[in-house]
Amino acid sequence: MSAASRAPLRSSSTAVRVRRRAALAAGAAVSALLVSACSSGGTSGGGGQTGFVTGSDGISTVKEGERADAPDLSGKTVDGGQIDVDDYQGKVVVLNVWGSWCPPCRAEAKNFEKVYQDVKDQGVQFVGINTRDTSVGPARAFEEEFGVSYPSLYDPAGKLMLRFEKGTLNPQAIPSTLIIDREGKVAARTLQALSEEKLRKMLEPYLKDTSGGSGK
Repeated sequence: MSAASRAPLRSSSTAVRVRRRAALAAGAAVSALLVSACSSGGTSGGGGQTGFVTGSDGISTVKEGERADAPDLSGKTVDGGQIDVDDYQGKVVVLNVWGSWCPPCRAEAKNFEKVYQDVKDQGVQFVGINTRDTSVGPARAFEEEFGVSYPSLYDPAGKLMLRFEKGTLNPQAIPSTLIIDREGKVAARTLQALSEEKLRKMLEPYLKDTSGGSGK
């Protein structure tokens, strides 16, 4: 084979190696993103009049009277039931967005169940939104593994997350946790996995009375 005929083969081989290295680098970047913050939820905030303040602890809050209504959050649950978050109006709702594939979600799951057991008799309801699990099998296994007893809406395509208005406290990452006050309005949000202590701190202001929170 002449040098001229071998040149295209060498060029093709080099191109394949470059593509492989690029794919490996992209895969590593995605893996790093999944460990630190599993993924974007496909919504965006910051536009318009946001009206919320984010503390040094990463928890954003809106004053009473300036809070946006929670959107319609209803549908089938992971365990095959049906719920509508509107039915919990009059209670404080802790809304946690999670996926069985998400390491930070797994890290916080037992914290949520423990706090739920402690506060469920104080007019508090926990609700999950399971997203990006392509079947309910892994989600059910997650709930069984971590003893999750509260219901989770099954939202594989993230459609429920897109119902939150831009510029409000919307769930922009997985995991995200939101507090919906007793009047059905979004009062607080965090875009991080929560320890038991931080979850209690986030929830505590809204347990003080039955009028929708402390106004923080």
